[in-house]
This record gives sequence, C-alpha cells and structure tokens, in this order.
Amino acid sequence: MRHIWRRAAASAAAAVMMAIGAQAQAQCGTDAYTVKPGDTVFTIAQAKYGDPEKWTLIYYANEAALQASVFQVTPGDVLDIPCEPGSQQADATPLRVETGAELKLLTGSNYEPFTDLAWPGEGMLTEIVNAAMETTPDPVTYSITWENDWSKHLFPGLDSKQFDMGFPWYKPPCDQMPDNERCANFHFSDPLVEVLLMLFVRSDEGFKFDSDDDLLGKSICRPHGFLTFDLDRPGRDWLQNGKVQLVRANNEAECFDKLLAGEVDAVSLNVFLGAQVIKEQGLQGRVVAMERPLSTAGMHVIISKKHWRGTTFLYRFNAGLAKLKESDRYAEIVNKHLGVFWEQIKSN
Repeated sequence: MRHIWRRAAASAAAAVMMAIGAQAQAQCGTDAYTVKPGDTVFTIAQAKYGDPEKWTLIYYANEAALQASVFQVTPGDVLDIPCEPGSQQADATPLRVETGAELKLLTGSNYEPFTDLAWPGEGMLTEIVNAAMETTPDPVTYSITWENDWSKHLFPGLDSKQFDMGFPWYKPPCDQMPDNERCANFHFSDPLVEVLLMLFVRSDEGFKFDSDDDLLGKSICRPHGFLTFDLDRPGRDWLQNGKVQLVRANNEAECFDKLLAGEVDAVSLNVFLGAQVIKEQGLQGRVVAMERPLSTAGMHVIISKKHWRGTTFLYRFNAGLAKLKESDRYAEIVNKHLGVFWEQIKSN
C-alpha cells in the first residue's frame, strides 16, 4: 500500500510564510483557558482566532489530553491556547550534509503541510526530523533525498538499504497485524506527530457521528491505496464483519463526487488533505468535516528490519525526538506550519 498525495499551490504557501516573517514579534508562549459549558475546540478556536477551522492549533497544543478524551472537552478542563498563527518567527532549517553522509534518509514531496520541497522548511515533518537529528546525542552526518514516487520508497529503497531510514509513514497496529507488510519488514520510530482522520459529509444531510454505532450500515469512501486498518481495529471490525461499506475511488476528488451524488454517506481523509480538496474543488459550504475524528494515526520514521544498524539509528533518532518534544521548539514548529496551512486554505 502506498501513499497518494496532492500538491497545493506552493506560491501561496511561500507568500504566507513571508507574511509571517514580516510581522513576526518576539516568541510568545501560550495562554491557559478554562473550558466553559457548551465549549468545543471549534468554538474556542472561533473565539481565540476568529476561525473555527484553526481548531487543530488547539488540538496539537493539548494532544495528549484531547486524544485521550476522544476530542471532547469538559467544563473545568484547562487548555493551552497557542499564539495566534502568524505571530511567531520561523526557525531556520538546520543545514545537513548532502553527500557522503553516514545516514541517508528518504522522503517525498507533494504532501503538504508535512513534506514538500516548495513548502516553508520543506514541510512540518521535515523540520521536525531535522531538529531531532540536530538534538540527538552523538549526532551523525545525514542527508535527505526526495523521491516523489512513493511506491519506490519501501521496496526497493529502504528494503534494499539504498537508504537507511524513510519518513513519514503510518504505522498499522502491528500487535494485531504482525503479517502486515510494514509490520513484518520495518521498525518504526516514536511518532513524529499524530494525524486526525476525519469524516467529511454533505452539509445538508444532517449526518450524525456521536459514537461508532452511528456509522453502522453507512458507506465510506477512501481512494485506492489509502490505509484501512483503522476501520478494522479491535472493537470495530467494520469491514471484516460487513458493518460498514468501504467504497474505493481513483482519487480524493472522485470520492467527493460520489458524496455529492449520494453514492456514499461520507468521505474519510486526514484533516489537512480533506481541507485541501474542499478548497480545490470549491466545495466550501457544501461539504463539512464532522467534529468528532474517526481515527488518529501516528506518522513515523521507519527502517528495514534487515538493516544491521537499524536499532542503533532508531535509538539515536528517538532520543533526539524525545528531547525535542520536551522543549518549546517542537510546539513552535507544529504551530508555525499549522498557521501557514490554514492561512493558505483561507487565501484566494
């Protein structure tokens, strides 16, 4: 199974990043907010940022708590509210050795805001990887190679050890799926970031998703090649027991065409890709994201189990990532890129 991604307008992202840099002030921290009755992350984002779609800024600033509570907030909860997007200066991407590097990493473009050559800092996850490699104990020289045909990454690129490690890849639940191609052949780092997989529905349909039971008998569209293991996780088993119908399409736009034609009940994509396609297709107001995420999926660095230095390299990277996450820099990187993304989505 391979990744299939879309490219947003690179010039818009660059313009937004230039605007952020031009208006940047001194680094700011976060504000504490006590949740009131009736609050959701959407209403809080509207109140704090003037835009409910910027709820991801709040989510990623409080990821552990909100993921554990299945995205729900309770009156009395205290949330960290990060700076307004655009109020932080972008950090420079660390320099790296391009030739003769001891560690060779592989990634691909066209996956905004995570990895893209035309995106500021070459993407959120590229910047996180760079920062983790910079922070790790006993750092080594490394390079990042870009191969935009994602189908070549796992086999032969990483399996044959042409490259040492690759990113970003979703991790299946390997304890339940040990024979999965990725589980059987690769080790995974700690998650670089957790990505929310959402349901997108017709705005006039009155679709309800308060619990998993609301989806029984429904049809969900995902493009060919996209992951499905979250739909068959323990406690769901939707596909193998025929509880939910999975409809495939050639691409994301075709899924939304099926949705508008009434051929499926919902489209399931990650929150960022869904927002991109809605903008590109001019579907604002006709298609909306449900407030409750369908799933979360970690994005990881991976290395072949056949790599003789696999555990050493992975230990080194995880140590740097853990140190990075303990600092303010990790949150600053995530918040900065989310700000760029949502400003681009709002731009004409």
